[in-house]
Amino acid sequence: MTRSGVQGEDTQEEAAAASERAEAVRGDGDNGVEEAKDPRPRRRRRRALRWTAVLIAAVLAGSAGAGYLYYEHLNDNIKQDALNLGDNKVAAPTPNAAGQTPLNILVIGSDARDSEENQQLGGARETFGSTPLADVQMLVHLSADRSNMSVVSMPRDTLLEIPKCTDPDDGTVHPASEGRVMTNQSLGHGGPGCTVATWQELTGIHIDHFVMVDFAGVVSMADAVGGVPVCVDANIHSRDGQGHGSGLKLAKGTHPVKGEQALQWLRTRYGFEDGSDLARAKAQHMYLNSMVRVLRENATLSSPNRLRRLAEEATAALTVDPGLDSVKKLYDLSNELRTVKPERITMTTMPNRYVGARVEPTEDAEQLFRLVREDIALDGKDAKKKPDAEPEPPADPAAPDDEIAVQVRNGTRTDELGTAPGRANAIAGLLVDRGFTKAVADPSVLPSEDRTVIRYPSADLEGDARRVAKSLGVPASSVKRSTAVSGVTLVVGADWREGTAYKAPGSDDSTPESAEALNGADESACIHVNPAFTWS
Repeated sequence: MTRSGVQGEDTQEEAAAASERAEAVRGDGDNGVEEAKDPRPRRRRRRALRWTAVLIAAVLAGSAGAGYLYYEHLNDNIKQDALNLGDNKVAAPTPNAAGQTPLNILVIGSDARDSEENQQLGGARETFGSTPLADVQMLVHLSADRSNMSVVSMPRDTLLEIPKCTDPDDGTVHPASEGRVMTNQSLGHGGPGCTVATWQELTGIHIDHFVMVDFAGVVSMADAVGGVPVCVDANIHSRDGQGHGSGLKLAKGTHPVKGEQALQWLRTRYGFEDGSDLARAKAQHMYLNSMVRVLRENATLSSPNRLRRLAEEATAALTVDPGLDSVKKLYDLSNELRTVKPERITMTTMPNRYVGARVEPTEDAEQLFRLVREDIALDGKDAKKKPDAEPEPPADPAAPDDEIAVQVRNGTRTDELGTAPGRANAIAGLLVDRGFTKAVADPSVLPSEDRTVIRYPSADLEGDARRVAKSLGVPASSVKRSTAVSGVTLVVGADWREGTAYKAPGSDDSTPESAEALNGADESACIHVNPAFTWS
């Protein structure tokens, strides 16, 4: 397949060189395009990141060259889109004693080919102008006290339910998915705000901002920082007999990569470990760690011209939510991110298990999400925290106990144990004895919950749900708003398989081993090369 040269270059020689480089980085050949069901052309303003390292690169660049970041044309470079297109909003966390709150930024990567340059770099010409897929998704969590940072990657093949989303450009309503679909389809349901809404539905984590960057931006910024060191444990050439692969070719050892070679590293799946998206995410974590160290330590960034170039490339590549729509806002964010030392940065992948060729979250994933929700450092170095203060009283107080309708469900089933019989009836009876005369057991639904939880659908029922929790000794942190229920719903979890006295289990605040945590200061990390993709 032939390719046209990159348009708009200053010289024919540069155009030819760009085209040649693009040839070296054709797509992996498995961009998930065949999974997309919506043929609607991608939205005009949706230019997206393929990989997450760029977020830290873009915002940290500002902190070293503030004098160049206030040009008005830099502000004009930045594109914006709506933050959340779903109906269900997750409340922001309660401030700590110092009045600080955590900051959560979703970094979204798309396989869209929305320009000649992105088309050249991404390959797969048949996807030009098609509905984009969010093939890379990472949540960056900055702790309330700004002492640590956590990054959680979600594999693009994760099966989950996408909520109803409304396209802010044309008002198109995308209904909620019928059953579980791949998470990368969320971007095509109205824009990045639907990916944000999907994350919030799954994790219960309030997301403050999102950032997207395009193919060309990855290449340009990698050049601007002078290269990022990466390591392979054997010679690698990411190309199979059918032409699949990024084209990455490296000798064993550590090498600084930039430009298209950096793009190849970040896109490589064929050749890393088992050839899965999980291996690709691990390689991206290594790259991100290295880039953070380069941006903090590389003396070449003291060059005003280099800094100005990085600022230009970063802002031109960004699409953000309205809360980050200016250089000043990005600069302020960069200052906050810079406070975290590399040794307090932890990269993780959402724990998952295979479902056929796809994956789904495991119980460990909910543990990881809880740690982020509760602002617990994933590196285990948090100071001992004081008990949580009582939450603010609900806007709508509880009704009298005998007027509160409660559905009780038996969610005691686990992977190892079957459902404990009679638990919904037992706890419904306990509530009736305590004055909640409208409490009833619902035997038609048998969910599975590790911990007992009380859900309510809307703010006017929050007071009722909290009143039920207090009467049973269930902690306020287990009362959650959810559109999956129609009224106050108590799910008796696996932590309450017997008896009538609820005792909240002790919290395990350790990061699950299955999250494959990587410390930001780890310079020894080296990706394993699949022997089928090595050379001598």
